[in-house]
Amino acid sequence: MTEETTASPIVTVDDVGQTFAEAPILQDVNIEIFPGEIVALLGKSGSGKSTLLRCIAGLLIPTRGEVRIEGKRLDGPNPDTAMVFQTFALLPWLDVQQNVELGLEAQGEHEKERAEKAMRAIEMIGLDGFENAFPKELSGGMRQRVGFARALVTEPKVLLMDEPFSALDVLTAESLRNELVQIIDAGKFDISSVVIVTHNIEEALILADRVAVLGSRPGVIKEMFAVDLPRPRDRDSRRFKELTNRIYDLLASKPAAAEPAPRTERFSAPGARDGSPPSGSGAPVKKGPKMLPDAGVDAISGMADILAREGRRTIRHLADDLGLDVDDLFPQLDALELLGMAEAADGRIELTGPGLRFAHADIRSAKEMFAAASLRHADLVGIIVRALARSDSQKLPAGFFRDLLARHHSDRTVRNQMRIAISWGRYGELFTYHSEPDEFVLDHGYEQAAAAQVQPQ
Repeated sequence: MTEETTASPIVTVDDVGQTFAEAPILQDVNIEIFPGEIVALLGKSGSGKSTLLRCIAGLLIPTRGEVRIEGKRLDGPNPDTAMVFQTFALLPWLDVQQNVELGLEAQGEHEKERAEKAMRAIEMIGLDGFENAFPKELSGGMRQRVGFARALVTEPKVLLMDEPFSALDVLTAESLRNELVQIIDAGKFDISSVVIVTHNIEEALILADRVAVLGSRPGVIKEMFAVDLPRPRDRDSRRFKELTNRIYDLLASKPAAAEPAPRTERFSAPGARDGSPPSGSGAPVKKGPKMLPDAGVDAISGMADILAREGRRTIRHLADDLGLDVDDLFPQLDALELLGMAEAADGRIELTGPGLRFAHADIRSAKEMFAAASLRHADLVGIIVRALARSDSQKLPAGFFRDLLARHHSDRTVRNQMRIAISWGRYGELFTYHSEPDEFVLDHGYEQAAAAQVQPQ
C-alpha cells in the first residue's frame, strides 16, 4: 500500500488500557491507522499485541479508553474488519469454497453472488483447483491461503492479521508474505488498511509502512518507526539494516524506569499448611507471579554454553552468527536474565558469575544450580515448591495452581506457564508432576535448593 495517508484516520486507538483479572495487559495505548497503509504491531510474547488487535476488531472492549472507527466509538464487533488467524480457524466439515463464503453469508449475500465472489478470491489467492477440497487435505500453507481468501473476499475496510505466518515453515511463509503484498498493492481487493501482529522484526519491516514496537507487561507503545523504503524491500539495503538494528536494540533494552519486582513470601502465613493462600494477610499478590519465558531447559543450557565461549556480545550479532532471528533468542536470553545468570544492557548480553559456573558445571551440579536459581527467581516454580512444602502430604492438585494463575491470565497463558514450570521443576528435581491424577509431589531436590539460596552467590 503506497497511497498518501489522509488527514482523517480510519482507526483511532485512544488511551486504551486493558486489564484481565486485575492484571494490566495494555496501558495508555494511542495509535492512529490511516487509509492506505499497513501497520505492524511488533513485540515480544506478552506485550499485548493480540489483545490490541482484538480491541480493534471489537472482540474485546477496552477497560479504559476507546477505539473509534472513522470517528465512531466501537462498542461491539467491528463490521468493518476481517481477521486472519495464526491457527487458520477453518471449519473442517466445509470445503474450501464454503469456508471462503462464510463471511459473505454472514453479510447476507445471496448464494449466486457469494459463490462468484468466493471463486474470484480463490483464483486470486492461488487456490483454484482446490475449491472442493476439505481442510484436512491441504498443507499448512494452503490452509492459510483459505484464511486469507475468506478475509479478503469480504473487502473489509481494515484487514487484521494475527501472526498469520508463524505456524508455517520458513519457505512457505516467505512465499505467502510476498504474494499477499502483491495482492494488496495491486488493489485486487478493496481494502483500505492492514494491521498485522508479528514478533518477527524482518517480517514487520518487509510488510509495513509503519511499525509500532510494544513493550511488555503492561503493553505500551515504546516507539513508532516509519519504514520509508520502496517495495519490494531489500533486506541488504543500508536503511533496512539500520531500522532492523534500531528495533533489535529497542526490544532488547529494559525500560528505563523499571522497578524490581518485590519478593513476596506467599503461602507463608500460619495456617497455610494445606497450600491455600493466606486470607487477610495483606500480601501484595494483585499482579500475580512474574511470567516465565517460554524456554526449555536444554535451550537455556545451550545458550549459556554459547555465551560462555563468546563473552559479551550484541544480541543482534549473536543472532546473525547463529543464523537465527533475534526473536528466536529472546526466550532463552530472558530466562538466563530471570535466573540471574546473564545481564543485558544496550543491546548486549553476557553471563554473570553464576551463569558462567552453570555453563561450565557437570550435569549434576548444573541441575542443582538451576534448581536453586529457579526457586529464588522463578515465581511460579517457587510458589509450587513452597506450597508443597507446607502441605501435610507434600502433594497438591495442579488445579490449585491453575486457578491461582487464572485470576490474572487467559487459559492459553495458564497452560503455557504451567508447562514451563513443570519442565523447570522436574529438571531441578524440585517436584514431580503426575498427569494422573493431575498433581504435584515435592521432590528430594527441594531441601538442597532451598539451602543453596542462603549460600554466597
